[in-house]
Amino acid sequence: MTTTPAIIMVAPNGARKTRADHPALPVSIAETVEEAVHCYATGATILHAHVRGSKGEHVLDTGLYQELISEMKQQAPTMLVQITTEAVGRYTTQQQVSCVESVVPEMVSISLREMTSDFKDLAFAKNFYHWISEAEIHIQHIIYSVDELAQFLALKQQGIIPVSQRCVLFVLGRYAVDFKSSPADLNPFLSSNLTALNWFVCAFGAREQACAIAGIDQGGHARVGFENNLYLADGNIASGSAELVAELAKSIKAGGRPIASADQTREILGICNA
Repeated sequence: MTTTPAIIMVAPNGARKTRADHPALPVSIAETVEEAVHCYATGATILHAHVRGSKGEHVLDTGLYQELISEMKQQAPTMLVQITTEAVGRYTTQQQVSCVESVVPEMVSISLREMTSDFKDLAFAKNFYHWISEAEIHIQHIIYSVDELAQFLALKQQGIIPVSQRCVLFVLGRYAVDFKSSPADLNPFLSSNLTALNWFVCAFGAREQACAIAGIDQGGHARVGFENNLYLADGNIASGSAELVAELAKSIKAGGRPIASADQTREILGICNA
């Protein structure tokens, strides 16, 4: 068991779920910040943030992102905020880039496949990835398969992705039936050498907690929350993402690995204090 503290990231809403999925799903900025504060109190040090438009739809809105970040600085000043550029079939790669360039967030998550246009426009991706490094924005590359991980490692060797960009999120179970993840979905990723990476896992469905612990036990970090799953390990529906964070934190402590504080999270990920 690694002695490096485990980082818990929370994704309380995502791009697709609505109040029809769960009445406590945060939609507004105020609701998202309130849930983030609860999640921070139970062990999460990073908020994976989505913002919604006037109809509750996923938007890449720079003003809303800036408002969210400002509110988080007021109410949870030591919690890190990671915005997303998820396209959801609505946004072009250039629109994703423009969003990041306008917001200049401390952290951002970006799908490797989306930013490279399915690995067809590496020159565009290279320019953006190097700008990200120059702007000192921490990027987490979203990776959905072991083949994408191999592509990521190859792009780093080729200099398309800077060496300094070491953070990835393995999304388990995207290609499983009904988006139901299993801890075994992590095994293909573990066949690669991950020692030079800061890697996280997230998972779909009721086995989210088991998948998160599988990653923690192998030296990784984890993201949980209503974006991917509504269920506690016992099959009951959680009251909110904070309950999912609390359950994961309890399991991590029981396994003997420390949980990262906000300062430790920054140190592990190489993010300077704001």
